[in-house]
Amino acid sequence: MKTLPLIDLTVILVYLVAMVLVGYLFSRKNKNADQFTTASGRIPGWAVGLSIYATFLSSNTFLGVPGKAFGSNWNAFAFSLSMPLAAWVAAKYFVPFYRNIGEVSAYTNLEKRFGPWARTYAVICFLLTQIARMGSIFFGLSLTLQALTGYNMQVIMLITGACIILYTVMGGIEAVIWTEVVQGILKTLGAILIVYLVISNVNGGVNTILEIGKANHKFSLGGMALDFTSSGFWVVLLYGFFINLNNFGMDQNYVQRYHTATSKKEAAKSVWLCVWIYIPASLLFFIIGTCLYAYYQLNPALLDTVKLQVAAERLGQGAASEQVSALAATLVPGDYGDKVMPHFMVTMIPAGLVGLIISAILSAGMSTISSGMNASATVFAEDIYKRYFKRNVNDKQGLRLLHIATVVFGLLGMIAGVLMIGVKSVLDIWWQLSGIFAGGMLGLFLLGIISKKTGNTAALLATITGIMVILWMTFSAWIPEQYHYVRSTLHANMIIVIGTLTIFLAGLLFTKLQQKKYS
Repeated sequence: MKTLPLIDLTVILVYLVAMVLVGYLFSRKNKNADQFTTASGRIPGWAVGLSIYATFLSSNTFLGVPGKAFGSNWNAFAFSLSMPLAAWVAAKYFVPFYRNIGEVSAYTNLEKRFGPWARTYAVICFLLTQIARMGSIFFGLSLTLQALTGYNMQVIMLITGACIILYTVMGGIEAVIWTEVVQGILKTLGAILIVYLVISNVNGGVNTILEIGKANHKFSLGGMALDFTSSGFWVVLLYGFFINLNNFGMDQNYVQRYHTATSKKEAAKSVWLCVWIYIPASLLFFIIGTCLYAYYQLNPALLDTVKLQVAAERLGQGAASEQVSALAATLVPGDYGDKVMPHFMVTMIPAGLVGLIISAILSAGMSTISSGMNASATVFAEDIYKRYFKRNVNDKQGLRLLHIATVVFGLLGMIAGVLMIGVKSVLDIWWQLSGIFAGGMLGLFLLGIISKKTGNTAALLATITGIMVILWMTFSAWIPEQYHYVRSTLHANMIIVIGTLTIFLAGLLFTKLQQKKYS
């Protein structure tokens, strides 16, 4: 891969410096923990909505979605189609609930409802989810920048991570939100620019792309049969609904935004603004993947370097060139989908524009990572440090604690990113990890809100039951062949669906049994 021209490197450097300066400008407003975590509730609803949208539209979307569309079809778009129903539930029930209780942490209420164990369990699940999410995004960013610059992936993670940590630590949630407003606009314009550039390089333009896409079933949303063993339409739709319900209802990244809005009504509006922008924006990335597929179908020889790179990564440094070439010849589009867009950018996009698009990709990752750092630090401070170590801290101590926690979680996200180097699909790995970690959280939360009669014992038994089911589904492939009949045959995306329903329904069952016992 060729290195970036000076003009592109300059554009990227200017963008990174600008983000850090925003953090510095807002640092003077952060005098206490409340200002750092909620901006004292002074952010307008439209800015909060764009911020939530920017968090949703991470580099997993920017890179992973075109990669999935290139390697398969539009099946993953069912995830976006599930958002309106989840948003309706959030705007009607979750936003008023959190605004009324007034707690900055999404998990404080679980302790009031079921006891300390419930809060601790949810916090652990959330923090593991955030580390996995930040790791997958760091990996996606470094994958792209390595293809464009030739720099080491670990070095790229270190540089981008340092910039994100700097402006997040200095500026708090207000810097995060306002940088995300800019980043949300930038990444959307970047996607539109990429669509235009790909189409303009395809002979025959849109008509050719449509013909190739139809011939190769690229516009399919997946099988419509009620088959939950493969990634069909209904599996992704169900996964999307439950994961978005978890995002809007239990994820500190989003719950914290509700408190930054000026009113309950503005907070609810921000959820809907995010959804109505995200759905067409995510469609853009599926279009990019299909356009790239058509382009490389017409120019297959241009992908030889990508195939060789993927083959070399799989075989390791000691592999002979003959082995690499032999493996490269067997690869299918799904094996190298995530690398195709970076390859197109570095080989086909004019100097100057590459820098702008790289900045858009950086913004896609940085917005979500900064949110994750700030939310993780807030949860650690509120639900772990103040709960178990020192309840009363002054303003100076509270800010120092949040600053240190932000840095620590940023570093943990970078480590997770390094560990993910070599995975086949960044979108797949993120979906699997988020489903596993979030599966138990949502069921417990819904049980606490909906079933007023469920007490501590019933909730604990239900959660243990749910965890056992999640572990069984997650590690079914490890069960020896002679016990194959006890393996789960359901698709991995069903883990959050089954885990959530198990905890909720088991909680209702145990509640009923308890009532019978004491009646």
